[in-house]
Amino acid sequence: MKQAGPVWALGAMSGTSMDGVDAALLRTDGVEIHGFGKTGYRAYPPEERAVLRGLLGSWPGDPGLEAGAEVVERRHALALSGFPEAELIGFHGQTVAHDPRGRGTHQIGSGQVLAEVLNKPVVWDFRTADVEMGGQGAPLAPFYHFALAKYLGEAAPVAFLNLGGVGNLSWIDPSKPAPEADGALMAFDTGPANAPIDDLVFERRGQRFDDGGGLAEQGTPDRSIVDRALGLPYFLKLPPKSLDRNDFDILRQAVAELSDADAAATLAHVAAAAVAAGLDHVPQPPSRILVAGGGRKNPVLMGFLHDRCQLPVLAVEEVGLDGDMLEAQAFAYLAVRVARGLPTTCPGTTGVAAAIGGGIVSRPMPDQRGTDLSRAKG
Repeated sequence: MKQAGPVWALGAMSGTSMDGVDAALLRTDGVEIHGFGKTGYRAYPPEERAVLRGLLGSWPGDPGLEAGAEVVERRHALALSGFPEAELIGFHGQTVAHDPRGRGTHQIGSGQVLAEVLNKPVVWDFRTADVEMGGQGAPLAPFYHFALAKYLGEAAPVAFLNLGGVGNLSWIDPSKPAPEADGALMAFDTGPANAPIDDLVFERRGQRFDDGGGLAEQGTPDRSIVDRALGLPYFLKLPPKSLDRNDFDILRQAVAELSDADAAATLAHVAAAAVAAGLDHVPQPPSRILVAGGGRKNPVLMGFLHDRCQLPVLAVEEVGLDGDMLEAQAFAYLAVRVARGLPTTCPGTTGVAAAIGGGIVSRPMPDQRGTDLSRAKG
């Protein structure tokens, strides 16, 4: 990668929903966004998704991790192989466990394997350094959200909300000169988002998600469950704070006696209420909330968000962005920052002691150049 100026970086993301791999090109110098490139998606087949779901909660040394890593590496290699213009790749891996105040954070998949297969430098292991320095290791997208706020020309504080398996919020003051500047960012996981709903419809109906919020739309939320959920200790903690996908497994028991529709509506309302509770922690109300991730496609959840937050709530497509690809773009952006020695987290985003850059840069081994994708077929 050249030492100065914008480059085409390729980011990949496989999130807590474990549906597949998003890939997106971004042109950036690691500070400003200079353009957006093509995107791609490679789904995990059901049998591979089952392997990954079976590894949730696993830590190094637990059985099955090697097979899971091979799944992650194969799907990522296939998803990333069609971007010859990429000069650098950002690879997040697949999170299977996250306990920053305990055992740490655990993503499976090797960036070195991808560097050899794709014959390009790969930046990976973005979270470990942050956790080792006392940070939460999450969320990681806020520095990219700051760049997006600048790109959009936002004048007043704005919030980016990602509704994946877990919800995470970035509050941004775009008047600040850099994301690590004092008061520029506050970021944290808001609480459960799609994961409890996805698990519900999978267990009860064998479906991957509540398509278009159709099931929740037929139901009535149980407000007593919503209120009890908001009394859980996580919502009393001040940011920075982060979650593992399964930290709110208690919700499964809470809605066990409800109908499918009422349970889906209740879980959607919990997700929205969690965001509203999170807004109590930000320095001042944002001018609007820009929503990415799969949850923005659930009109019931979006409606609950608007009602609870009493702010304009917009899918990011309404401001010209791609809500399916923001996280993949974020890891393209972060990869360039890592390669150029720029910080990727700071006290306002993860609670780390000081602004630091995480990540490992892996390069193709000389004797591996030209390795084809035969090892990644499937």
